[in-house]
Amino acid sequence: MTIDIRTATEADFEDWQLARNIGFLQQPVLKPEQLEGRRRHFVGSRPLGAFDNGRCVATFRSFDQEITAVGGAAVPADAITNVTVTPTHRRRGLLSRMMARDLAAAKERGDVVATLIAAEYPIYGRYGFGPATWTTEWTVEVPRSGLDPRWSGPEDGGRIELVGGEDVRKLGPELHERVRRAQPGAVSRNELWWQVNTGVLGRDSGWTEPFYAVYRAASGDAEGLVSYESDDHWRDKQPHNTANVNWLLAATPAAERALWRFLCSIDWITKVKSGWRGPDDLLPFFLPDPRAARVTAHADWLWVRVLDVVRALEARTYDGTGSLVLEVVDTDGLAGGRFRLEASPQGASCAPAGGAGADLTLSVADLGMVWLGDESLVRLAALGRVQEEREGAARKADALLRTPGRPWCPDIF
Repeated sequence: MTIDIRTATEADFEDWQLARNIGFLQQPVLKPEQLEGRRRHFVGSRPLGAFDNGRCVATFRSFDQEITAVGGAAVPADAITNVTVTPTHRRRGLLSRMMARDLAAAKERGDVVATLIAAEYPIYGRYGFGPATWTTEWTVEVPRSGLDPRWSGPEDGGRIELVGGEDVRKLGPELHERVRRAQPGAVSRNELWWQVNTGVLGRDSGWTEPFYAVYRAASGDAEGLVSYESDDHWRDKQPHNTANVNWLLAATPAAERALWRFLCSIDWITKVKSGWRGPDDLLPFFLPDPRAARVTAHADWLWVRVLDVVRALEARTYDGTGSLVLEVVDTDGLAGGRFRLEASPQGASCAPAGGAGADLTLSVADLGMVWLGDESLVRLAALGRVQEEREGAARKADALLRTPGRPWCPDIF
């Protein structure tokens, strides 16, 4: 019997969620407290499922998202998540069929890119995705950081306040918009995100109420927010507790400095785990001894699949001036072709290049890697992934496409 790929309906919800749990090696039992938040995600998105004799054996979900391009433009994206295949149904092309259906619909809808967070590296390159941002986690050894333990608050006239989830839901959305508009690679958060991440919805059995702290500048404006938790570990009657940061938003370096300084000044805290931060985060250099911030994880994070080359390249800004002809290879037929990019600090235009000779030939996945300005085309050419059709074209492309600061996506979805 042919396995049916179709939109999952509300009637399929619990069966679909069970398949999701099984695929992610979570308990094959659905608890009522888990379903509340998941139902809201499910109903407000585009769930697909593979059904074998009526039973869901693979899951796939996408939803509307905006991603910040270089320069601050909000670009419509097809965000993909909850991708699973039940162990009994692997290697039957189910993911390929669901992915093809979703990307074709996203292209038809007018989404410029598709995005996802890849659990495993080798899977998504074959669908045209490339790792466009990376992330780093630091663990700060507070006693060796060189910070003054007598610190009692910001020296710039600002202040730190402990707040509750209700305050975060009021302050957070506006602050997040300020932060994400200035951060290439950042993605939008809807009201549901704030409800789930402050415990209003989806309080799974493992939910722990975190602490929240806000930094207010001397003006009284909220410029930073952090959510964190602490363990309770003592040794020889001495505290060795770790503060684990869930997320930290800062609209200014002063706010960021104050929040990290606050976390490192809490009594009984001897370690601070930063959570997932940008790979060029300022954190280590806020410390008198930057070596006290040890990198404990570093990995690819947001993957991008370009669906519209013209709109993707026109949406971002460029510090330099130049012209570039790109031959984009897309075996799925969604975004391939030859394109001429004319760029300057005043703006950019991109159009099909017709019979013009290409400067560079690259896959659509490699275009996704360089779109946010992080990866180097010179590096990709050295790896044999990008073909220089004109000598020096990769260096010329880097001068246009690479950015001084690295892109970063603060979210997982």
